[in-house]
Order: sequence, then structure tokens, then C-alpha cells
Amino acid sequence: MTTPDVLVAGETLIDFIPDQAGSLSSVETFSRRAGGAPANVAVGLARLDRPPWFLTNVAEDAFGEFLVDGLREHGIPQRFVTRDPDHQTTLAFVAHDAAADREFSFYRTETADQYVDPRVVDDDALDSTSWVALGGVALANEPARSRLFEFVERARDHGCAIVFDPNTRPELWESDETFEAVLERMLSLTDVLKTSADDLLGTGFADRGSVAEEALFDVGPHTVVATRGAAGARAVSSPDAPWGALDETHPGYAVDPVDTTGAGDAFLAGVLAGLVDDEPLDEVLGFANAVAALTTTDAGASTALPDRAAVAEFRAENE
Repeated sequence: MTTPDVLVAGETLIDFIPDQAGSLSSVETFSRRAGGAPANVAVGLARLDRPPWFLTNVAEDAFGEFLVDGLREHGIPQRFVTRDPDHQTTLAFVAHDAAADREFSFYRTETADQYVDPRVVDDDALDSTSWVALGGVALANEPARSRLFEFVERARDHGCAIVFDPNTRPELWESDETFEAVLERMLSLTDVLKTSADDLLGTGFADRGSVAEEALFDVGPHTVVATRGAAGARAVSSPDAPWGALDETHPGYAVDPVDTTGAGDAFLAGVLAGLVDDEPLDEVLGFANAVAALTTTDAGASTALPDRAAVAEFRAENE
């Protein structure tokens, strides 16, 4: 196998996807799916022929076995997937409204993903890795928060570019103040930020429903890639970016969504695949939008992720 150029760090968990639309209180049956934003990104990259390293900690319970088997089936290297006999797997119950928008309820007290140990990633692996990607859920609790901050700083020392997705889940944070402090610290270490206005709501980095790129440039990232729902996506970079100052947009693709769970993760996988391939920023946006759009047309996060052939066919039919 070719040495991965990307390392994704963070949680893998179980999503229980509803068999019908409605609130969590009204849904009677759910289907089990592998989930967790970083895991979805890792699988998305593998589906796009760019399997990454995946740094995660997985419980030695039945759900953990299911998750590990799924990672293996998708060709995710197991080198940095550690097993934990002392903590259980995080569970997330998902509800959909008529437009396939989601509501989450997490069962995540002292679960395995919060005990990830980045020390298993050796310096040689970081020397051969160009991109390190992680999300905000992994930073919501200790000890993962402190461990991942140390890891990100070490990765930067080895020349890795840091890609961050806040993936904001307010219900997982002890307070708004903690979230904002952690966000600002993480942004100071970030090179490429994938986000949305909703992710940054209530902070100084969103203005009237839009992402405030200039404010973000002031604290860290040189490139901000923002999803905008049905309006597609926008990427803005500062003069400090390797590709220079750019402002690119893509209108996205019209589809009939079945399940939007994991669409943002699919988009990020598309962005990372494009960056690894040294594609221009406008092409990165178009490719990532197509990956995300296709993902919404089937149920489940990782199970709905498309391969390159499907993305190419979809784009040929819709452009």
C-alpha cells in the first residue's frame, strides 16, 4: 500500500439512523450504522482512492468490533487504531425531519473515543504525512482534548498542514465559554478550516449568517472553506496560502436528499482528496460538492459515501 499522505484523528461511533421521519420521541425503529465525523472522512478518502492513516481509540465491545470490521473492509490501515477494554462505544441516535435535516442525541459518558492516545503515531509517520485532519467533537472532553492539542503541535513541528472542522455539537460542551476558548486555540493551529456559518454561530467568526473569513485569517487559518447548504460552497484564502489569495465559489448540485448525516464529512473528504491531488481550489470545491451531494441520496454516513467513478458520472450528468 502507498504510504498515506493524510492522517485523520478523532472518534468513530455508532449512528442509529431512523427508519422514518419524525422527532426522536416518535421514532420506533433505527438502523445501526458506523459513524463519527473523522471516521466518515477517513472512509470517504478511502472510497476516493486516498486511504488515510486513522488515529482513533475503539472499545472492545460488540459495537467496537463492528466499527473495526468496517474500517478494515474499507481499507483503512489499522496501525493507529487502538483498542480499549475499559470504556464503551459512543452511541448517537439521529432523527430526521421531512427535509432530511438532523437532530442528534448522544450517549457519550467516559467512552473509548475520549481516550485516544496520539503517542502511538511515531515521528516517521508524521514525516511522511502532509495533511492532518480532525474535528471539534474530539476536543469537547478531556483527556482527548489535551492529548490532541499536543499531537497537533507535534504534527506542525513535522511540517504537516492542519485541517480542522469544528463540527459544532453544542450539547457535548460543558459551556459556550469552553467551546469558544477551545475553538480559538485550535484555530491558531489551523491551516485550512472547513466550516459553516452554523458551526460558528455565536462566536466572533460569523456575521449575519455568513462566515467572517477576515476575522478567521487574523487568528490562524490561511484558507477557509465554507459550506452553504443549497447554495453550495465558498473557499477564500489569504495571501499566506500556498495557492495565494483566492475567492472561489461553487453553486453545488440539486438532489433529492434522503439523509444528510455525514454530508459535511463527505465534503471534507472531497476537499482533502483534492488538496492531496494538488487540484486548483475551484476544482476542489466542485469535486467536494459532488461527493457531498451524492452522500445525501442514501441512508447512513459512511455507507453512502461514493467512489471516484460515481462522482465522475454524477458530475458529467449535472454540469
